[in-house]
Amino acid sequence: MDDLEKAILIMFDESGATDDDLKKQAKVYCNDIKEKPSICRLCIEKLCYSNLVQVQFWCLQTLHEVIRTRYLTMTPDERRMIRSSVFSIVCLEDKSLTRVLEGPAFIKNKLAQVLITLIYFEYPLVWSSVFVDFFPHLNKGNVVIDMFCRVLNALDDELISLDYSRTPEELTVASRVKDAMRQQCVTQIVRAWYDIVSMYRNSDQELCTSVLDSMKRYISWIDIALIVNDVFIPLLFDLILVGHLSDHLRGAALRCLLAVVSKRMDPQSKLSLLQSLHISRVLRLVTEDGDAELISDIAALLTGYAMEALDCFKRINSEDAKGISMELLSEVLPSIFYLMKNFEVDATFNIVQFLSGYVAILKSFAPLPEKQLLHLGQILEVILVLIRYDSAYRTNLDVMDKIGKEEEDRMVEFRKDLFVLLRTVGRVAPDITQLFIRNSIASAVSRSSDSNVEEVEGALSLLYALGESISEETIRTGSGLLSELVLMLISTKFSCHSNRLVALVYLETVTRYVKFIQDNTQYIPMVLAAFLDERGIHHPNMNVSRRASYLFMRVVKLLKVKLVPFIETILQSLQDTVAQFTIMNYTSDELSGSEDGSHIFEAIGLLIGTEDVLPEKQSDYLSSLLSPLCRQVEALLINAKLLSFEETNAKIAVIQQIIMAINSLSKGFSERLVTASRPAIGLMFKQTLDVLLQVLIIFPKVEPLRNKVTSFIHRMVDTLGASVFPYLPKALEQLLEEIEPKQMIGLLLLLNQLICKFSTLVRDILEETFPVVAEQIFSVIPRNGLPSGPDAITEEIRELQELQRTLYTFLHVIASHDLSPVFLSAKCKAYLDPVMQLILYSSCNHKDILVRKACVQIFIRLIKDWCGQPYEEKVPGFRSFVIEAFATNCCLYSVLDRSFEFHDANTYVLFGEIVLAQKVMYEKFGDDFLVHFVSKGFSSAHCPPDLAEQYRQKLQGGDFKALKSFYKSLVENLRLQQNGSLVFR
Repeated sequence: MDDLEKAILIMFDESGATDDDLKKQAKVYCNDIKEKPSICRLCIEKLCYSNLVQVQFWCLQTLHEVIRTRYLTMTPDERRMIRSSVFSIVCLEDKSLTRVLEGPAFIKNKLAQVLITLIYFEYPLVWSSVFVDFFPHLNKGNVVIDMFCRVLNALDDELISLDYSRTPEELTVASRVKDAMRQQCVTQIVRAWYDIVSMYRNSDQELCTSVLDSMKRYISWIDIALIVNDVFIPLLFDLILVGHLSDHLRGAALRCLLAVVSKRMDPQSKLSLLQSLHISRVLRLVTEDGDAELISDIAALLTGYAMEALDCFKRINSEDAKGISMELLSEVLPSIFYLMKNFEVDATFNIVQFLSGYVAILKSFAPLPEKQLLHLGQILEVILVLIRYDSAYRTNLDVMDKIGKEEEDRMVEFRKDLFVLLRTVGRVAPDITQLFIRNSIASAVSRSSDSNVEEVEGALSLLYALGESISEETIRTGSGLLSELVLMLISTKFSCHSNRLVALVYLETVTRYVKFIQDNTQYIPMVLAAFLDERGIHHPNMNVSRRASYLFMRVVKLLKVKLVPFIETILQSLQDTVAQFTIMNYTSDELSGSEDGSHIFEAIGLLIGTEDVLPEKQSDYLSSLLSPLCRQVEALLINAKLLSFEETNAKIAVIQQIIMAINSLSKGFSERLVTASRPAIGLMFKQTLDVLLQVLIIFPKVEPLRNKVTSFIHRMVDTLGASVFPYLPKALEQLLEEIEPKQMIGLLLLLNQLICKFSTLVRDILEETFPVVAEQIFSVIPRNGLPSGPDAITEEIRELQELQRTLYTFLHVIASHDLSPVFLSAKCKAYLDPVMQLILYSSCNHKDILVRKACVQIFIRLIKDWCGQPYEEKVPGFRSFVIEAFATNCCLYSVLDRSFEFHDANTYVLFGEIVLAQKVMYEKFGDDFLVHFVSKGFSSAHCPPDLAEQYRQKLQGGDFKALKSFYKSLVENLRLQQNGSLVFR
C-alpha cells in the first residue's frame, strides 16, 4: 500500500479512531496529488490494480472532477487514453478489470458518471461510436448489461432529465446528444432492451427490472413506434400478467406502460394509443393480492391512463371522440375506486386531482347520465374512506399527546384536497351528495358504538365540509335534504360522543348550520341541549368544553333575541360552569390560549344585555353574576401582601380569571343601554370598576394583572362612555405608579382610545399624564433613532421599537384631535423641544415609511394650529424651526436621497404629504418660507434658476396635483444632476 492509498483510507475513515489533524493532512496530500499533470493516468492505474473500495471511489471521483474542469486543456493523447481506459473498464474488455464492475453499486454509478462526462464533451463529434461500441459487449452477461443500464440512467440524470435544473449550455448539449442518438442508435438500444428482457425474464428478473426502469426514462423522447408495436407491448403485458414473475419486474413493466400512456402527442393520436392498449387486461390484477408497491404501480398506471383519457375529452371537439374518451374513463374508474377504498396507494394525490378534473367536466352534462351519477356516488364513498382516521391512533387523538397532535395535523392537511373534491361534487350533484351524507350519518348511528368512532367522525366531517360551499340562504331555508340533515344532526346522541374528535366536529357542524334555526325556532331547545349537556359545555374533556363555550357564544350572537325566552333555562344550566371558572384552585396553566373558557361569560352577557330583557330581570341577572365575583376579588385582596409567594400566585391566578369573566360579560352591554335607557346597569359596572382598580393598588407590579385591568378599563370606556370620567384619574394614577417603559405601550393605547372617543374633553387628563409619559419614554429612546440592522436587533430593541411606534401614534392622535395646546401647557412645555426634535428626525430618517408619514402629518397639523394667521407667532421659535429645519431637511433633502423610492406605494403617499406640507407652509408663512426654501435649500442642491422659478409658480398656483407632479420631476432632475456626488444628510 503506497502513501496515496494510505492517505485515502485515512481521509475516508469514519470509525472515529483517526485524529482530525491527521485527516486534514491526508486531505491536503490527496489534493496536492490531484494537481499533478499525470493524475488521470495515476487514477486509471489505481482502478486497474487496487482492491480497496475507498481508493476506487477516490480515483473515479477525481477523474470525474478533472474531466469536468480540465477537459478543454487536455492533450488529444490524454483524452484518448482516458476514453479507451474508462470504456475498457465499463465494457470489461480486460477480464482483470472485473473488480470494479463486481464492486458496490456506488462504485459502478460513479464509473457511469465518469463515462457520461466524456460523452458530454465528445459525443457525437469526437466519439461518435460510444453507444454502438457497447452493443457487442452485452453478450458478456449481466455484469456488462447492468453497467449498460447504469450508463443510460446516468445519462438521463446528469444530462437529459428535466427533473433537475439545467443551464442553457447543458440543454444545448442534451439536445445534441438526443438528436444524435435518435439518428444513430436508439433503434439498436430498444432492440437490446427487448432481447435482454426476453432472454433473462426467467433467469435474472432483477436484471430485467433494471433494464425496464432504464427504458422507462427514455420513452418520453424516443419514437413511440419503437415501443408501441406488436412485439414490445405484448411483452410488457406478458410480464405484467404472468403471476409467477416477481412483483418488482411486473411493477417495472407497469411503469413502462405508464410512460407510454403519458407520452406527449396530439389528442387524436393519444386516443388511438389508449384504445390500442386494451387496458382492461390489467384491471383483473386490481383484485389480486399483490404487495403494496405493485398495487401502487397499478394505481399509478390506471390514474395516468384515466388522466390522459380525460385530457383527450377536453381537447377533442368531435362528439364521437368524446364518447370514446368517456367509455375509456368508465372502463377504468371502477378499478380506481376499488384501489382507493381498499389500499393505501402512493398516487392518492394524483388520483384526487384527476377526480376533481373529472367532476368538473360533468358540470357540462345536463342532465347527468346514469353512469356518471353512479361514479359521483362512488367518489363520495372514496372520500369518506380516505378521510377516516386510523383507529390505531384513537387513544392518542383523544388525549392529544405528541403522536395524536402529529396525526391530527397530518390529516387536516391530507383532507384539504378531498374536501375540495367533496364540495365540487356537491355543486354538480347536490341531491346525491346530501343523500349520501344523510345515509352515512344514519349508518353510523345504526351501528353506534364505541368501536365506530372513526366512521361517525368521518360522516360528520363530510357534513361540516359541505357547509362551506352552501350559501347562507340555502342553509336558512333548509332546501333539498338540508332540513332533514340538520334535524338528524341536532337530535342525535352518538354513543361515542365522549370522544374528543367526534364531540368537536359535532359542535362545529351544529354551529355551521345554526342559521337554519333562525326561521325554525321550534328547534331551539334541541340546539341548546346540544351545547349545554355532556355533548358540549359539560363534556368531560376540558378542550371540548372550552370550544363548546366559544361556539355557544357564536350561536348566541346569531340567535340572540330568539333565545330570550330561554334565559332562565340557560343560566340554570350554566351555574356550575360559571362557578367552576373562578374556583380558588384554578391555575393559569389550566386555562391558557384564546379558548380560555371566558367565552361562556360573553355568551351570557350577549343574552342578558339585550333590551328585550325586562329591566328588573336584567338587573337581577347581572347582579347575580357581578356581585359574587366582586366579593370574591375583595376577599382575595384582604391581607394579600402578607401571604407567601405560592399563596400570592394562586390568588393572582384566580383574580385574573375573575377579571376575564367580568370583561367578557360586559361585551354584551351597549353604551346606550347602560347610560341612557338603563343607568342602573351602568352603576353596577362602575362599582365593579371601583373594585377592580383596587387590584392595581395591591398588585401594582404584577404584569398579567395590570394588563387584565387595563383591558377592562378599555371595555368600560366603550361601555360607560363619558360617565367613566370620574374613575379615570384614579385609574391612570394607579397605572402610572412605578410604571416601567415597556409597560408604557398599554397606557399609550388606553390614552389613544380616550382621545379618539372624547377628543378635547380629556385635555386636563392629558396635561397630567403627558409629562410622566414623556419623561419615561425619553429616558429609554434615543432622540436620533434606535439602532437598526440584523445584528443590532435584540429582544430589548424590538420592545423599544414597538414603544416608539406607539408613541408616534399617540402624538399623531393628540395633534389630529385638536389637543395640540397640551404641548404648550405649563406642565408639558418642557418636553416640547425634545418632542419636536424626535418628530423632525423621524420625518426625515425613520426606516418605516408609515412612521415618517405620521410625523409629517403632525407637523402639518401643528403649523395649522400654531400659525393661524400669516406672521402670527403663538409658539416662539416654532415658525423659524419649521422653515429652517423641517422644510429643508424633510421636504427637500430627505426626498433627494436615492433611498426615497417613488415606485413604492407607501413612499409615494408620504411624498404627497410632504408636498402638502409645503403648500401649508406657503399659506401660513408666505414668502418667508418660499425665499428660504429656494435660496438655501434649492441652491445647496444646485437647482437651476428656471426650475426654481417654475416651482415658485406651481406653489403659488391652485393646482395641487400639478405641484406634486412637478416637484417629483424636479427631485428626479436634481438627483440626475448630482449623480450621487452629494450626500444631503
